[in-house]
Amino acid sequence: MTSPHETAALDHVDAQIDASLDRLIALMRIPSISTDPAHKDDCLRAARSQADELADLGFAARVAPTQGHPMVVAHHAGPGGDAPHLLFYGHYDVQPADPIELWRHGPFDPVIETRDDGSKQVVGRGACDDKGQFRTFIEAFRAILESGGTLPCRVTVLLEGEEESGSESLEPFLRDNMQELKADVAMICDTGAWDADTPGITTGLRGTAAGQVTIRAADRDLHSGLYGGPARNPNEVLARILGSMKDEDGRVTLDGFYDGVAPIDSELRAAWDKLGFDGDAFLREVELSVPAGEKGHDVLEQSWARPTAEINGMWGGYISEGFKTVIPSEAHAKVSFRLVGDQDPDKVWDSFKRHVRAHLPADCEASFKPRGGSRAISLATDSAPLRAARAALDAEWGKSALLASGGSIPVVNSIKAILGMDTVMVGFALNDDNIHSPNEKYDLKAFYKGIRSWVRILNALGQVDTERTEAVAAE
Repeated sequence: MTSPHETAALDHVDAQIDASLDRLIALMRIPSISTDPAHKDDCLRAARSQADELADLGFAARVAPTQGHPMVVAHHAGPGGDAPHLLFYGHYDVQPADPIELWRHGPFDPVIETRDDGSKQVVGRGACDDKGQFRTFIEAFRAILESGGTLPCRVTVLLEGEEESGSESLEPFLRDNMQELKADVAMICDTGAWDADTPGITTGLRGTAAGQVTIRAADRDLHSGLYGGPARNPNEVLARILGSMKDEDGRVTLDGFYDGVAPIDSELRAAWDKLGFDGDAFLREVELSVPAGEKGHDVLEQSWARPTAEINGMWGGYISEGFKTVIPSEAHAKVSFRLVGDQDPDKVWDSFKRHVRAHLPADCEASFKPRGGSRAISLATDSAPLRAARAALDAEWGKSALLASGGSIPVVNSIKAILGMDTVMVGFALNDDNIHSPNEKYDLKAFYKGIRSWVRILNALGQVDTERTEAVAAE
């Protein structure tokens, strides 16, 4: 049953949704691109804006420096006493906007668009990943506090500024501030809903291994008219090597790559089959028609439960406008692997390096720049916090939240390993939100219902007996 305080907060969300959207758009205007040193000041500006707002809401908030971009840390005592303590994590940094020419509007000049069916979306970099998403729980805090209530839980907020560029400062910061950040459970809103009308809770994440490889041959770029033929071409060498990472059935050929990959449990497979997922429609949304992954595994299984090897970028030689007939001295590629089960990211990356070196021809050498990695993670589906969150989502959306597997969120592993906490992942992104792509968007329905959902989740979690939950988990 909805309490009077919860009803008042939900009414506040309804009455103030335009102001909530204005605050999101103001944040989206800040080009907080963490990977580009030119935007260092923008990242600091974004961090300060969120810390200032949380302070205005009654949080003890600060911008905490790191070796890279700063963290935002904020605390609210809630009702005090032994109320459950929640750690809310999000990230204020965003991906670069390239290629700029493919955007319908300026990537940092957010626009509200109306689709053919009358629904609306906000378009701009960070709309969904992760500014629109984490703003849903900050707006929920605001609605509860400004409607005359207090937060039903003790709350700590941690906003990172390097998630899109490797999170190099995250684990040292967690270790250095362990006592301050430790809570009963972490909450992350950087995942997706099942569809526009059905919420989801992510209970499994694939791990990652990633980095860059460079192939070198001659000591300088060569004129193809003089050296074409006898000179080794690194572009050709790299393309051939990367192409050999998969066989004709889409299976990854790296030695030991599938170590730790278990077949899908039959009971889980049966549950997935009941979801009614249409793999053909999933591909049609991006104008594709033929599944390209491992044969014998359908689209849903490939997305949720199978490991992958992907080439994320390749370059070498002359790549600007016009034409220049050179044989480059170097060729480069960025590659990434999505991992499942017990796959070890370090072993996968070492296997990739061995594969490259084993296929190098004479006069070529390879170098590597690893970007780090994380193991896959599977979360308990019967914990008290997850059950409370699912019941709250059911109340808001009128249908049961689906439990699903997601992409890769390394911070979940870091929080577990360093802070000893489990995570509940509730997000409202959709497959067509163009995350990391031009014209990134966030449905206004997702933003609005997301805020209302967090109001309900906070109230539901305020009733969870965390001491009993920990005791049961220990048993």
